[in-house]
Amino acid sequence: MGAAAASTMVGAREAQADTRPNIIVIMADDMGYSDIGCYGSEIQTPNLDRMANNGMRFTQYYNAARCCPTRASLLTGLYPHQAGMGGMVSRGYSRDRGPYQGYLNDNCVTIAEVLRNAGYSTYCSGKWHVGEEPEHWPRERGFDRYFGLISGASSYYELVVSRRQMVLDDESYRIPDDDFYMTDAFTDHAVQCIEEHDEAQPFFQYVPYTAPHFPLHALPEDIDKYRDRYRDGWDALREERHARMKELGVIDSSWPLSPRDPDVAAWADRDPDINWELRMAVYAAMIDRMDQGIGRIMDTLERRNMLDNTLIMFVADNGGCHEGVSGRGLNTPGSKPGERGSYVGYLKPWAN
Repeated sequence: MGAAAASTMVGAREAQADTRPNIIVIMADDMGYSDIGCYGSEIQTPNLDRMANNGMRFTQYYNAARCCPTRASLLTGLYPHQAGMGGMVSRGYSRDRGPYQGYLNDNCVTIAEVLRNAGYSTYCSGKWHVGEEPEHWPRERGFDRYFGLISGASSYYELVVSRRQMVLDDESYRIPDDDFYMTDAFTDHAVQCIEEHDEAQPFFQYVPYTAPHFPLHALPEDIDKYRDRYRDGWDALREERHARMKELGVIDSSWPLSPRDPDVAAWADRDPDINWELRMAVYAAMIDRMDQGIGRIMDTLERRNMLDNTLIMFVADNGGCHEGVSGRGLNTPGSKPGERGSYVGYLKPWAN
Protein backbone atom coordinates (compact mmCIF):
# COMPACT_ATOMS: atom_id res chain seq x y z
CA MET A 1 0.00 0.00 0.00
CA GLY A 2 2.80 2.39 0.93
CA ALA A 3 4.72 1.59 -2.24
CA ALA A 4 1.61 1.99 -4.37
CA ALA A 5 0.80 5.35 -2.76
CA ALA A 6 4.34 6.57 -3.31
CA SER A 7 4.21 5.51 -6.93
CA THR A 8 0.93 7.38 -7.42
CA MET A 9 2.40 10.55 -5.90
CA VAL A 10 5.43 10.38 -8.20
CA GLY A 11 3.17 9.90 -11.19
CA ALA A 12 1.10 12.93 -10.19
CA ARG A 13 4.22 15.09 -9.89
CA GLU A 14 5.44 13.95 -13.30
CA ALA A 15 2.08 14.83 -14.82
CA GLN A 16 2.40 18.43 -13.64
CA ALA A 17 4.01 20.98 -15.95
CA ASP A 18 7.69 21.57 -15.34
CA THR A 19 7.89 25.18 -14.14
CA ARG A 20 11.68 25.52 -14.21
CA PRO A 21 12.70 28.51 -16.33
CA ASN A 22 13.72 28.29 -19.95
CA ILE A 23 17.23 29.63 -20.60
CA ILE A 24 18.43 31.42 -23.73
CA VAL A 25 22.05 32.53 -24.26
CA ILE A 26 22.60 34.81 -27.26
CA MET A 27 26.14 35.64 -28.36
CA ALA A 28 27.37 38.33 -30.75
CA ASP A 29 30.60 37.80 -32.67
CA ASP A 30 33.32 40.51 -32.75
CA MET A 31 31.00 43.23 -31.47
CA GLY A 32 32.38 46.25 -29.63
CA TYR A 33 31.52 47.13 -26.04
CA SER A 34 29.59 50.28 -26.96
CA ASP A 35 27.95 48.98 -30.14
CA ILE A 36 24.38 48.57 -28.84
CA GLY A 37 22.04 51.34 -27.75
CA CYS A 38 21.90 50.52 -24.05
CA TYR A 39 25.72 50.75 -23.90
CA GLY A 40 25.99 54.08 -25.72
CA SER A 41 25.63 53.31 -29.41
CA GLU A 42 23.79 55.24 -32.09
CA ILE A 43 22.92 51.87 -33.72
CA GLN A 44 19.23 51.01 -33.38
CA THR A 45 18.88 48.04 -31.02
CA PRO A 46 15.42 48.45 -29.46
CA ASN A 47 15.05 44.78 -28.53
CA LEU A 48 18.36 44.56 -26.68
CA ASP A 49 17.57 47.92 -25.06
CA ARG A 50 14.24 46.52 -23.90
CA MET A 51 16.02 43.56 -22.34
CA ALA A 52 18.40 45.92 -20.54
CA ASN A 53 15.58 48.13 -19.28
CA ASN A 54 13.69 45.13 -17.91
CA GLY A 55 16.72 43.26 -16.63
CA MET A 56 20.34 43.72 -15.59
CA ARG A 57 23.11 45.42 -17.54
CA PHE A 58 26.61 44.22 -16.72
CA THR A 59 29.49 46.67 -17.02
CA GLN A 60 32.32 44.41 -15.83
CA TYR A 61 31.88 41.21 -17.81
CA TYR A 62 34.93 39.19 -18.77
CA ASN A 63 35.60 36.82 -21.65
CA ALA A 64 38.63 35.06 -23.11
CA ALA A 65 39.28 37.89 -25.63
CA ARG A 66 39.25 35.46 -28.55
CA CYS A 67 36.51 33.63 -30.42
CA CYS A 68 37.06 29.90 -29.82
CA PRO A 69 38.39 30.08 -26.24
CA THR A 70 35.46 32.24 -25.14
CA ARG A 71 32.95 29.80 -26.63
CA ALA A 72 34.66 26.88 -24.92
CA SER A 73 34.54 28.62 -21.54
CA LEU A 74 30.91 29.65 -21.98
CA LEU A 75 29.86 26.11 -22.92
CA THR A 76 31.86 24.29 -20.23
CA GLY A 77 32.40 26.71 -17.35
CA LEU A 78 36.15 26.00 -17.52
CA TYR A 79 39.23 27.94 -18.48
CA PRO A 80 39.57 27.31 -22.24
CA HIS A 81 42.85 25.40 -21.86
CA GLN A 82 41.12 22.91 -19.56
CA ALA A 83 38.56 22.25 -22.28
CA GLY A 84 41.18 21.80 -25.03
CA MET A 85 40.53 25.19 -26.60
CA GLY A 86 43.46 27.35 -25.47
CA GLY A 87 43.78 28.57 -29.04
CA MET A 88 41.72 28.48 -32.20
CA VAL A 89 39.91 25.51 -33.67
CA SER A 90 41.96 22.83 -35.48
CA ARG A 91 41.33 21.12 -38.79
CA GLY A 92 41.34 17.53 -37.63
CA TYR A 93 43.20 16.07 -34.67
CA SER A 94 46.06 17.66 -32.81
CA ARG A 95 48.93 15.30 -32.09
CA ASP A 96 49.25 16.09 -28.41
CA ARG A 97 45.51 16.46 -27.75
CA GLY A 98 46.35 18.91 -25.02
CA PRO A 99 45.27 22.43 -24.08
CA TYR A 100 45.63 23.57 -27.70
CA GLN A 101 44.09 20.57 -29.45
CA GLY A 102 41.43 22.75 -31.06
CA TYR A 103 38.19 21.01 -30.09
CA LEU A 104 36.31 20.33 -26.85
CA ASN A 105 37.90 17.40 -25.05
CA ASP A 106 36.19 14.45 -23.36
CA ASN A 107 37.17 15.60 -19.87
CA CYS A 108 34.62 18.41 -19.81
CA VAL A 109 30.86 18.55 -20.00
CA THR A 110 28.89 21.25 -21.78
CA ILE A 111 25.99 23.17 -20.30
CA ALA A 112 23.78 21.42 -22.86
CA GLU A 113 24.87 17.98 -21.63
CA VAL A 114 24.18 18.93 -18.02
CA LEU A 115 20.81 20.51 -18.72
CA ARG A 116 19.66 17.70 -21.01
CA ASN A 117 20.41 15.21 -18.23
CA ALA A 118 18.32 17.43 -15.96
CA GLY A 119 15.31 17.18 -18.26
CA TYR A 120 15.78 20.20 -20.52
CA SER A 121 15.34 20.22 -24.28
CA THR A 122 18.48 21.70 -25.83
CA TYR A 123 18.71 23.74 -29.02
CA CYS A 124 21.53 25.55 -30.81
CA SER A 125 21.26 27.93 -33.77
CA GLY A 126 24.43 29.60 -35.03
CA LYS A 127 28.21 29.43 -35.04
CA TRP A 128 29.80 26.47 -33.24
CA HIS A 129 33.59 26.90 -33.71
CA VAL A 130 34.75 24.48 -31.00
CA GLY A 131 35.21 21.35 -33.12
CA GLU A 132 35.30 20.76 -36.87
CA GLU A 133 34.95 16.98 -37.08
CA PRO A 134 31.49 15.32 -36.92
CA GLU A 135 32.28 13.64 -33.58
CA HIS A 136 32.76 17.13 -32.10
CA TRP A 137 29.60 18.72 -33.50
CA PRO A 138 26.81 20.11 -31.28
CA ARG A 139 24.60 17.01 -31.34
CA GLU A 140 27.53 15.06 -29.90
CA ARG A 141 27.89 17.61 -27.09
CA GLY A 142 24.39 17.67 -25.68
CA PHE A 143 22.20 19.52 -28.15
CA ASP A 144 18.97 17.90 -29.37
CA ARG A 145 18.70 20.17 -32.41
CA TYR A 146 21.29 22.20 -34.29
CA PHE A 147 21.50 24.42 -37.33
CA GLY A 148 24.44 26.63 -38.13
CA LEU A 149 28.01 27.24 -39.14
CA ILE A 150 30.41 24.68 -37.70
CA SER A 151 33.38 26.80 -38.73
CA GLY A 152 34.40 30.40 -38.15
CA ALA A 153 33.80 33.48 -40.27
CA SER A 154 32.15 33.07 -43.64
CA SER A 155 30.12 34.95 -46.20
CA TYR A 156 26.58 35.72 -45.03
CA TYR A 157 25.24 34.79 -48.46
CA GLU A 158 27.18 31.65 -49.43
CA LEU A 159 30.05 29.39 -48.38
CA VAL A 160 33.11 30.65 -50.21
CA VAL A 161 35.88 29.94 -47.72
CA SER A 162 37.73 26.62 -48.03
CA ARG A 163 36.33 23.91 -45.75
CA ARG A 164 33.65 26.03 -44.13
CA GLN A 165 30.76 23.79 -43.07
CA MET A 166 27.09 24.43 -42.39
CA VAL A 167 25.11 21.66 -40.73
CA LEU A 168 21.48 20.87 -39.97
CA ASP A 169 21.47 18.45 -37.04
CA ASP A 170 24.00 15.81 -38.21
CA GLU A 171 23.99 16.47 -41.95
CA SER A 172 25.76 18.97 -44.16
CA TYR A 173 23.49 21.83 -45.20
CA ARG A 174 23.54 23.31 -48.69
CA ILE A 175 22.86 27.04 -48.73
CA PRO A 176 20.16 28.04 -51.24
CA ASP A 177 21.46 29.97 -54.24
CA ASP A 178 19.24 32.99 -53.58
CA ASP A 179 17.44 34.72 -50.73
CA PHE A 180 19.76 33.52 -47.97
CA TYR A 181 21.20 35.73 -45.24
CA MET A 182 22.96 33.93 -42.44
CA THR A 183 21.76 36.09 -39.54
CA ASP A 184 18.14 35.62 -40.58
CA ALA A 185 18.67 31.88 -41.11
CA PHE A 186 19.92 31.47 -37.54
CA THR A 187 16.95 33.44 -36.24
CA ASP A 188 14.54 31.36 -38.31
CA HIS A 189 15.84 28.13 -36.78
CA ALA A 190 15.82 29.54 -33.24
CA VAL A 191 12.21 30.66 -33.70
CA GLN A 192 11.25 27.29 -35.16
CA CYS A 193 12.69 25.46 -32.15
CA ILE A 194 10.65 27.61 -29.77
CA GLU A 195 7.48 27.26 -31.84
CA GLU A 196 7.81 23.46 -31.91
CA HIS A 197 8.91 23.06 -28.30
CA ASP A 198 6.84 20.81 -26.03
CA GLU A 199 6.03 22.84 -22.92
CA ALA A 200 5.99 19.70 -20.77
CA GLN A 201 9.68 20.38 -20.14
CA PRO A 202 11.86 23.52 -20.11
CA PHE A 203 14.40 24.30 -22.81
CA PHE A 204 17.92 25.66 -23.10
CA GLN A 205 18.69 27.55 -26.29
CA TYR A 206 22.10 28.79 -27.44
CA VAL A 207 22.04 31.36 -30.28
CA PRO A 208 25.61 32.31 -31.27
CA TYR A 209 25.21 34.71 -34.18
CA THR A 210 28.10 35.35 -36.57
CA ALA A 211 27.06 39.01 -36.71
CA PRO A 212 28.78 41.41 -36.81
CA HIS A 213 32.01 39.48 -37.63
CA PHE A 214 33.60 40.29 -40.99
CA PRO A 215 32.97 40.10 -43.90
CA LEU A 216 30.82 43.23 -43.91
CA HIS A 217 27.60 41.87 -45.38
CA ALA A 218 24.21 43.45 -44.79
CA LEU A 219 20.86 43.83 -46.49
CA PRO A 220 20.24 47.06 -48.46
CA GLU A 221 17.25 48.16 -46.39
CA ASP A 222 19.33 47.97 -43.22
CA ILE A 223 22.34 49.74 -44.74
CA ASP A 224 20.12 52.61 -45.89
CA LYS A 225 19.30 53.48 -42.24
CA TYR A 226 22.96 54.32 -41.60
CA ARG A 227 24.31 55.36 -44.99
CA ASP A 228 24.80 59.01 -43.99
CA ARG A 229 25.37 58.50 -40.28
CA TYR A 230 29.15 58.17 -40.21
CA ARG A 231 30.28 61.08 -42.38
CA ASP A 232 31.74 62.88 -39.36
CA GLY A 233 34.15 60.00 -38.77
CA TRP A 234 35.58 58.03 -35.89
CA ASP A 235 36.96 60.94 -33.87
CA ALA A 236 33.53 62.56 -33.57
CA LEU A 237 31.82 59.21 -33.00
CA ARG A 238 34.16 58.31 -30.13
CA GLU A 239 33.32 61.62 -28.44
CA GLU A 240 29.60 61.04 -28.93
CA ARG A 241 29.67 57.54 -27.55
CA HIS A 242 31.86 58.47 -24.60
CA ALA A 243 29.42 61.18 -23.56
CA ARG A 244 26.44 58.87 -24.02
CA MET A 245 28.06 56.09 -21.97
CA LYS A 246 28.56 58.53 -19.10
CA GLU A 247 24.96 59.65 -19.36
CA LEU A 248 23.71 56.04 -19.29
CA GLY A 249 25.94 55.12 -16.36
CA VAL A 250 27.86 52.52 -18.32
CA ILE A 251 31.13 54.22 -17.31
CA ASP A 252 31.98 56.50 -14.43
CA SER A 253 31.49 60.20 -15.17
CA SER A 254 35.09 60.92 -14.14
CA TRP A 255 36.65 58.61 -16.72
CA PRO A 256 38.28 60.44 -19.64
CA LEU A 257 38.13 59.25 -23.22
CA SER A 258 41.06 56.98 -24.03
CA PRO A 259 43.55 58.30 -26.60
CA ARG A 260 43.07 57.42 -30.23
CA ASP A 261 45.14 54.36 -31.13
CA PRO A 262 48.60 55.54 -32.25
CA ASP A 263 48.29 53.47 -35.43
CA VAL A 264 45.04 55.19 -36.40
CA ALA A 265 45.04 58.44 -38.38
CA ALA A 266 42.80 61.34 -37.53
CA TRP A 267 39.58 61.30 -39.54
CA ALA A 268 40.79 64.29 -41.55
CA ASP A 269 43.88 62.30 -42.58
CA ARG A 270 42.12 59.02 -43.40
CA ASP A 271 42.98 56.89 -46.43
CA PRO A 272 40.88 58.36 -49.27
CA ASP A 273 40.86 55.08 -51.19
CA ILE A 274 38.68 53.32 -48.59
CA ASN A 275 34.96 54.02 -48.30
CA TRP A 276 35.10 54.31 -44.52
CA GLU A 277 31.57 55.69 -44.08
CA LEU A 278 29.99 52.79 -45.96
CA ARG A 279 31.99 50.18 -44.04
CA MET A 280 30.72 51.47 -40.72
CA ALA A 281 27.19 51.78 -42.07
CA VAL A 282 27.26 48.11 -43.10
CA TYR A 283 28.64 47.12 -39.70
CA ALA A 284 25.82 49.02 -37.99
CA ALA A 285 23.30 47.36 -40.30
CA MET A 286 24.58 43.90 -39.31
CA ILE A 287 23.99 44.65 -35.63
CA ASP A 288 20.59 46.14 -36.45
CA ARG A 289 19.55 42.94 -38.24
CA MET A 290 20.75 40.80 -35.34
CA ASP A 291 18.65 42.90 -32.98
CA GLN A 292 15.65 42.44 -35.25
CA GLY A 293 16.18 38.68 -34.98
CA ILE A 294 16.36 38.87 -31.19
CA GLY A 295 13.06 40.74 -31.32
CA ARG A 296 11.54 37.89 -33.31
CA ILE A 297 12.74 35.40 -30.70
CA MET A 298 11.22 37.48 -27.91
CA ASP A 299 7.96 37.89 -29.83
CA THR A 300 7.74 34.11 -30.29
CA LEU A 301 8.23 33.57 -26.56
CA GLU A 302 5.56 36.15 -25.82
CA ARG A 303 3.14 34.60 -28.30
CA ARG A 304 3.58 31.22 -26.60
CA ASN A 305 3.27 32.76 -23.12
CA MET A 306 6.85 31.72 -22.30
CA LEU A 307 8.55 35.09 -21.97
CA ASP A 308 7.91 35.61 -18.25
CA ASN A 309 9.46 32.24 -17.44
CA THR A 310 12.54 32.59 -19.65
CA LEU A 311 15.97 33.82 -18.59
CA ILE A 312 17.66 35.55 -21.54
CA MET A 313 21.34 36.50 -21.54
CA PHE A 314 23.17 38.45 -24.23
CA VAL A 315 26.97 38.35 -24.39
CA ALA A 316 29.83 38.99 -26.83
CA ASP A 317 32.79 36.72 -27.49
CA ASN A 318 35.59 39.30 -27.42
CA GLY A 319 34.97 42.86 -28.62
CA GLY A 320 35.59 45.03 -31.62
CA CYS A 321 37.93 43.40 -34.15
CA HIS A 322 40.66 45.36 -35.95
CA GLU A 323 41.63 42.47 -38.25
CA GLY A 324 41.62 42.92 -41.99
CA VAL A 325 40.75 40.36 -44.63
CA SER A 326 43.09 41.51 -47.39
CA GLY A 327 45.46 38.96 -48.85
CA ARG A 328 42.98 36.11 -48.68
CA GLY A 329 41.89 36.53 -52.30
CA LEU A 330 38.21 36.58 -51.37
CA ASN A 331 37.16 40.13 -52.23
CA THR A 332 35.75 40.62 -55.72
CA PRO A 333 37.38 43.69 -57.33
CA GLY A 334 34.88 46.50 -57.76
CA SER A 335 32.45 45.17 -55.16
CA LYS A 336 31.12 47.42 -52.41
CA PRO A 337 31.00 46.57 -48.69
CA GLY A 338 27.71 44.88 -47.91
CA GLU A 339 27.34 43.19 -51.27
CA ARG A 340 27.63 39.53 -52.09
CA GLY A 341 31.15 39.00 -53.38
CA SER A 342 32.73 41.66 -51.20
CA TYR A 343 34.94 40.48 -48.35
CA VAL A 344 36.28 43.28 -46.15
CA GLY A 345 36.42 44.31 -42.50
CA TYR A 346 35.94 47.67 -40.77
CA LEU A 347 39.60 47.71 -39.65
CA LYS A 348 41.41 49.31 -36.72
CA PRO A 349 40.10 52.90 -37.08
CA TRP A 350 36.48 51.92 -36.49
CA ALA A 351 37.41 49.12 -34.10
CA ASN A 352 39.11 51.73 -31.90
